[in-house]
Amino acid sequence: MRLTTLLTGLALALASPGIAQDRFSAVITVNDSAITAYELSQREQMLRLFNTPGNLSQVAREQLIEERLKAAELDRRGVRLPDENLATEVEAFAARANMDTDQFIRLLNQNGVARETLEQFVAIGVTWRDYIRLRFGNRANITDAEVQRALGQAGNTADNVEVLLSEIIIPAPPPQAARANAIAAQVSQTTSQSVFEAAARQYSALPSRADGGRLAWLPLSNFPPALQGLLGGLAPGEVTQPIPIPNGVALFQSRGIREIPRPRPVPTAIDYAIFGLPGGQTPTGIAAAQALNARTDTCDDLYGAARGLPQDVLARQTVAPASIPQDIALELARLDAGEASWGVTRNNGETLLFVMLCNRTLAEGDAANPDAVRERLRGERLAAFADALLADLRAAATIRP
Repeated sequence: MRLTTLLTGLALALASPGIAQDRFSAVITVNDSAITAYELSQREQMLRLFNTPGNLSQVAREQLIEERLKAAELDRRGVRLPDENLATEVEAFAARANMDTDQFIRLLNQNGVARETLEQFVAIGVTWRDYIRLRFGNRANITDAEVQRALGQAGNTADNVEVLLSEIIIPAPPPQAARANAIAAQVSQTTSQSVFEAAARQYSALPSRADGGRLAWLPLSNFPPALQGLLGGLAPGEVTQPIPIPNGVALFQSRGIREIPRPRPVPTAIDYAIFGLPGGQTPTGIAAAQALNARTDTCDDLYGAARGLPQDVLARQTVAPASIPQDIALELARLDAGEASWGVTRNNGETLLFVMLCNRTLAEGDAANPDAVRERLRGERLAAFADALLADLRAAATIRP
């Protein structure tokens, strides 16, 4: 059966006489292929179960449109996934959640997601991946020179520098911004640790204020890439110029810098969660953050705390360090897995962000392994070919609405 025909008929095949017909009528068309309200709601619910960040309604819409474009291309090329291969791929997908296929399908069903919804998602993803490898594989070969160049550009995959810093974040929502910036500018002129620590106790919004803003020794690579040169270049006693962040301003003072004999691998990805709390940096907001911290030990615990609350209260994602907003990255820099901080806000200071570090993925030996680098580069090149092809398909398509 053609993939486009299968996808167009999927929702109708699941219909029962008691379900309103408009639920299975087209709400989006991609060329001649329909996407129904039922499919959209199913995909959105599945994404919710997968703890996918972002606007799930929009993510579901974009995924289904792209799948229709991919399915049409696969049909034109006569590419399909045999049923037995689909069963194997679904089993592998379930295994990532430490379940067998039946357990995983039961979990989906208990949360209102049909088996066919998962199978559609897996089938298109796997078939498209294999098609891209087949079509562009010969053009994605990586030369030895490219591997050596990538190894040279990567430089050291370990960090042998640690910094001993003190920190201040002064809340600066719009009504307080001028005053906060004036205070930060004054503090930035000091070279006295006692003056900086007194300012931290008086003005800082961070939990470290109780210790005068003092942090323990931390790898320089824990900090945002854009600030590593600045922080690593501070002389003892020197304070950074005020660093603007959303609804705040940050300052750091160096208390020392050292090289360590056994370099640490640098982070390549950060898994973190953000829980939004009302009240901002008021006693009510801070008390709520402290209470949440007292009853949560891991990022997984936050899902229970978010139960029954609006969907956008909790967000969790795993991204490259350079992709993390600077104020969030500064919060994460001082944390170990399972630790949290609440020094930044959003919505003009009205929402306090409880930021918890879930895990750091570190660059291990593979980062300097030529074979691993070759495979990474090949994967990146294939992904670029896939993105370009999908962009062409989308440009040529008629998508309504």
